[in-house]
Amino acid sequence: MYKWLRSFLFLFPPESVHHLSMFILNGVSASQPGRFLLRKLFSRDDPANETKFAGIRFKNFVGLGAGFDKNARYLQSLETLGFGFIEIGTVTPLAQAGNPKPRLFRLQNDGALINRMGFNNDGADIIAGRLKKWKEKSPGSGSGRLVIGGNIGKNKVTPNEQAWQDYAVCFEKLFPWVDYFVVNVSSPNTPGLRDLQEKDSLRKIITHLQELNLKHPVQKPLLLKIAPDLETTQLTDVIDLAIEIHLDGLVVSNTSISRKDLHTNAEIINRIGAGGLSGKPLREKTTALIDYIAQKTKHQIPIMGSGGVFTATDTREKLKAGAGLIQVWTGFIYEGPGIVKRILQGVRQL
Repeated sequence: MYKWLRSFLFLFPPESVHHLSMFILNGVSASQPGRFLLRKLFSRDDPANETKFAGIRFKNFVGLGAGFDKNARYLQSLETLGFGFIEIGTVTPLAQAGNPKPRLFRLQNDGALINRMGFNNDGADIIAGRLKKWKEKSPGSGSGRLVIGGNIGKNKVTPNEQAWQDYAVCFEKLFPWVDYFVVNVSSPNTPGLRDLQEKDSLRKIITHLQELNLKHPVQKPLLLKIAPDLETTQLTDVIDLAIEIHLDGLVVSNTSISRKDLHTNAEIINRIGAGGLSGKPLREKTTALIDYIAQKTKHQIPIMGSGGVFTATDTREKLKAGAGLIQVWTGFIYEGPGIVKRILQGVRQL
């Protein structure tokens, strides 16, 4: 049924459809009967799916990656679709509009998206306020609760030399309201951001956040999101640093700047221009990257797998490669609201 709806939705600009779809979902989930119906259709609560990652108990291992609910507006609605966790953001200290539109594009022949959103978000203060309201409505720490991650970044106008301060601001403002943090230095859509993946820059950002973390009575896991386009030497530096500073985990991976082996017409690709590629073209690449890191670290560092997850088979590949959790994003767009339930059922069968 969703394929028919998708054919209609895909007639319209992606960013507009995103907001319209979430507006409708919010409307349905606003009432108790609506929430009950959505959970009945799309959620699958099963103790067998519970898992522990970086010291946190998750009701299942399928989460929604950062960038879908940047501003923590849709947590109640998305919870009804069965996600084990949702990562909000990327959040920056100050609100910013992001890059000019259009900035989100579909590559239907590839089951992919290209985005150059540019960290558009409402800023740390407003988002922290929404998270506070959410937490007050959804108290508790049981295994059935929805885990919230906070993906943090720097403002576009902040020089890289001062980037560590932006990450610290976001960390402190969101700390009471999220369960774990992801340091995003790997988006291709903020000029110069990926330069922060160099070892010395990373060490300064993360060790400062670790110092802030230790000042709190209870610490929150701190993860690093890496690009799939790292050179071998860069990847080795990341792995060495992660082990050296006892990083709590890695998110593997962000979107790619590569356009290799796509089925979409080259003229269309050139017309779209810059941006990060996500979806099916990243499936094998990110799975291989997870396997490489898991082997190199001897499974010492928890890995959250992301990139090209559409089915239970895709999920199983990443879990077998060494991921403890997986995130969907582009797969959610193409497969629809039943993706979590189908993945959980399929993995059990596999």
